[in-house]
Amino acid sequence: MSDFAIETKKLRIYYGENEIIKGIDLKVPKNVVFALMGPSGCGKSTLLRAFNRLLELNKEARVEGEVLILGKNVYGNGVNPIDVRKQVGMVFQYPNPFPHLSIYDNVAIGLKLNHLVKSKEELDERVKWALEKAFLWDEVKGRLDDYPASLSGGQKQRLVIARALALKPKILLMDEPTANVDPIGTRKIEELLFELKREYTIVLVTHEPMQAARVSDYVGFLYLGKLVEVGLTREIFEKPKHELTEKYVTGVLV
Repeated sequence: MSDFAIETKKLRIYYGENEIIKGIDLKVPKNVVFALMGPSGCGKSTLLRAFNRLLELNKEARVEGEVLILGKNVYGNGVNPIDVRKQVGMVFQYPNPFPHLSIYDNVAIGLKLNHLVKSKEELDERVKWALEKAFLWDEVKGRLDDYPASLSGGQKQRLVIARALALKPKILLMDEPTANVDPIGTRKIEELLFELKREYTIVLVTHEPMQAARVSDYVGFLYLGKLVEVGLTREIFEKPKHELTEKYVTGVLV
């Protein structure tokens, strides 16, 4: 078993002939919040989608190099992308609960589709567990049959997090999960990250340096498809080694 949750080797990603990620070698330790930060359009979300093979949903995308999840190359021969996505959950920028399913069924759907529970009692327990993990149970336990339209933006995003957690992944990818959430919801999600990293590795994409400083243990700074600098969050913010990194964390480069 690898010492790292995620490791990339000479990773290059293309959309058609356009090279988006340019030969990245990256190691993400286990049970940390690892922030990928950088200006818009630098390749953060593309890199994130390479970790669980979501890029394959785009016919223009092409991946070269290796992505190791817990020591296994997920682009190796015979690897089923569905199995990869069970291990590596994903939360997107826009809260996207299924509008025509109840709060309960939003959490339960992945468990049902993948036949991961054997009884209604076990399903109930897993749904409650996931909602508790997402700090949402106390707010929704009396209205599990309601549709998600009744929830705030922050609650919807925590519902999506609960949906991902219900599958019990090893790694959770979050693509700017607070970008469309109010300040109160943002604070709750950030508090949630500190709790979740006890059991999960979290990779967080953010375009806000201060969010990376608040919530992450490690930071990788991307610029124009290249990994400029990576290291402990405190060191990156207090003593950046690269001029571009210093300009970004001080707000000169946006």
